[in-house]
Amino acid sequence: MKKNFDPIKLTEEMRKYVVKDIMRKYYRLVRGGKWYGGIATSDCCGCNLRCIFCWSNYPRDHPEKVGKFYTPVQIFNALNRCASSRGYKLLRISGNEPTLGFEHLLKVIELVEDFGRYTFILETNGILIGYNKIYAKQLSKFKSLHVRVSLKGTNPEEFSLLTGANPEAFHYQLEALKNLLDYGVKCHPAVMLSFSTRGNIRKLVRKLMEIDPILVDEFEEEYVFLYPHVIKRLKKAKVKPLISYKPNNIPKELI
Repeated sequence: MKKNFDPIKLTEEMRKYVVKDIMRKYYRLVRGGKWYGGIATSDCCGCNLRCIFCWSNYPRDHPEKVGKFYTPVQIFNALNRCASSRGYKLLRISGNEPTLGFEHLLKVIELVEDFGRYTFILETNGILIGYNKIYAKQLSKFKSLHVRVSLKGTNPEEFSLLTGANPEAFHYQLEALKNLLDYGVKCHPAVMLSFSTRGNIRKLVRKLMEIDPILVDEFEEEYVFLYPHVIKRLKKAKVKPLISYKPNNIPKELI
């Protein structure tokens, strides 16, 4: 049986490959997309979780073999060019876990803030923000920021099954939401529900309610999209989603 890992320790391992001073490694400089009604995206390398449903394949598992380092200015300029040419108002770093290169991330958001035309969506698993509240404190200075914390399942057991990480690390995700709200950072939970029973979903909703009712009001449902490599990964793990969608048949409300 494969041993679960500590995502905090994996963070340090990944940083060796994806962070160089203020620069961060990306496998795709920029792309446009329909998500959130239209958003410019730069895709980074490396993550501190190993989700079996993840659509980012090689750049996550082999960040030392793919991608290129970019400065915050280079990333912002690429995002700005894409957004301005397509009329987008939203920017993000996606693909893997943006908080691994936190100083780089802060500088990108600072450039967005100073430019004054966009909202930056930080998509994160929340592990580091929950582990150390200083991350939330540093994010609190930005008014143009919204944080989307992607919960991997509804409880520690689901979290561990889906990510390969220690079950107790699930609580970092809930703590991230608490830390962000404590520092006045706009945020909401996006919860992977493809593997969750209704009973477990209700239990999570009660936990979120205890943190703050606003988290229940802004609860976002997330489901597996069956890209070919995702199907292979799920079969290898012998895990079958209860609900999933093909990439060409995603409901509009999930986009």
